[in-house]
Amino acid sequence: MGSPFHEGELAVQKRAGVAVEAARLGRSIFDMIPRPAQRFLLERRFAVLGAADEEGRVWASLLAGPPGFLQTVDERTVRINTALPTEDPLANALHDAAPVGLVAIHFATRRRMRLNGEAHRTADGAIELHARECFGNCPRFIRPRREEEVATKTDSSVAHGTALNAEQQRWIAAADTFFVASRHPEAGVDASHRGGDPGFVQVLDERTLRWPDYPGNNMFQTLGNMAIDPAAGLLFLDFETGSTLQLSGRARTLWEPGRSVEFRVEQVVEGRGAVPLRWKLEMNL
Repeated sequence: MGSPFHEGELAVQKRAGVAVEAARLGRSIFDMIPRPAQRFLLERRFAVLGAADEEGRVWASLLAGPPGFLQTVDERTVRINTALPTEDPLANALHDAAPVGLVAIHFATRRRMRLNGEAHRTADGAIELHARECFGNCPRFIRPRREEEVATKTDSSVAHGTALNAEQQRWIAAADTFFVASRHPEAGVDASHRGGDPGFVQVLDERTLRWPDYPGNNMFQTLGNMAIDPAAGLLFLDFETGSTLQLSGRARTLWEPGRSVEFRVEQVVEGRGAVPLRWKLEMNL
């Protein structure tokens, strides 16, 4: 059996000095969705989807629905029984065999699971994701939060830009969590979680962010993709208001003085009150 990693992932693993460990961990990447993962998906109320829009820009978008909206059809297929908002950058982008990455996360138990594969729309408007790989991640850097559903719909609005305004910069500078989507021209798209103490994402200016690449599973799917294709998308959540901040741009890995990622903003989409969920921080890590 060949390696589950592409050339970008292998190069980053080698430079980070974890190639042997990564090869061992690669055996935990499944080419189907195990039953525990199917049950985990069925219980979720939200997930983050990574894909490219019609112009080739990479975005991370939030999907939300009642438990069961992520429905496993068979061991390789997940039906997403909800639609992206019409204002979402990926609303019209998921055509037949579109490369996608999905990360489902439960903040309260600090569990997460990732699916990478292809998506298409069904005749009734749902999205079906055909998984190429499925794997879990360790709970490090996930802050435990209690999930609450909003009983009544709140007013929502969408704003677009090409740079971060002052309020958006403050939002990011105070964040302890975000999601990142990246891609490889043949291996497809990946969506992942990033977390740390508030302030771990530095706002260098209205178009530039930087964050440390903390030790994780050592497989380096995100950095491996960025080594080949710098296109990336970020998603920040306002856990108290349900607002979202989506950024699309280009990323690169900096290796000195310590490993970090620098992201250049090209497009900004802010959705006020976009998510029918709220989260309360349970405790500090």
